[in-house]
Amino acid sequence: MTRKILVVQDITETHEKQIRSIAREWELVHGKDEEKWQPHVADAEIIVGWHSSLAKECLQPDTALRWIQNWGAGVDNMPLQGIAEHGVILTTTSGVHPNPISESIFAMMLGLTRKVHIAIRNQLQHKWVRYNDLGEVHGKTIAIIGAGSIGLEVAKLSKVFGMTVLGVKRTLSESVYVDRMVTMDGLNEVLSESDYVVVTLPHTAETHHIIGREQFAAMKPNAYYINIGRGGTTDTAALIEALQSGSIAGAGLDVFEVEPLPADNLLWDMENVIITPHNSGVTEYYQERAMQIFLRNLRDYTEGREPQLNRVDFKNQY
Repeated sequence: MTRKILVVQDITETHEKQIRSIAREWELVHGKDEEKWQPHVADAEIIVGWHSSLAKECLQPDTALRWIQNWGAGVDNMPLQGIAEHGVILTTTSGVHPNPISESIFAMMLGLTRKVHIAIRNQLQHKWVRYNDLGEVHGKTIAIIGAGSIGLEVAKLSKVFGMTVLGVKRTLSESVYVDRMVTMDGLNEVLSESDYVVVTLPHTAETHHIIGREQFAAMKPNAYYINIGRGGTTDTAALIEALQSGSIAGAGLDVFEVEPLPADNLLWDMENVIITPHNSGVTEYYQERAMQIFLRNLRDYTEGREPQLNRVDFKNQY
């Protein structure tokens, strides 16, 4: 039987040729239209991308599936237990996001600090309003909660602004761009020192609501909170309370516990909040960067090695 690769999304002609040049004897099925790829799910050995309807057919005792290349970095919405139980390898496109997400973070930080978001709202109403209480990012302290590849890119950019950079991560490591790195045990201490708090964490059992009432209480009243990781890392009710009470100055939010954010959520109408629709990682270069990760793993797989680039540790859930 011919071995099969199923790509559940549209790819360019160039990318199709690159896949075929590596997997010469394999059958390749690709396209976003479910009617096109659905008949091939049961006998696909490799699936690129993910769709909720795939689990029922490909996570069976006699499954042909051996490897899933997710087309995103996050896996919190995937059936990790089932994938692990069936011995399927799972890899992600982690590494494609540092540039667009770090730019989105600074867009939020600068927008909130210079009140650009309020000026845009006034512009839509043809209102000329000047503010005399605008702050500066230069020379401030930033806490990066989750100092991985995205966090370290933020740290690098922070140094351009002469900022003091504090990092928080599960296991300690050094970076030329981070002035002090601590483990999660030092989270509240770092929060109390920071003017900007940026969360880039994945959502796991360990990180669920890691930022809650205690953490917002530890923050400065003039601090801004930025979350571009996953919504489940933050207690939404506690965040709203902190914003309403003035415990923190404002927030830039790209991710939420419930997505899309419900129309009646109080965050929508808060003047000190910038909301974006979970698109901080979107970039014109996404497909090309993600494909290069897949092609590198595919070459290993077709040569008899297990793909290792961005392989998910099911115990850690990322």
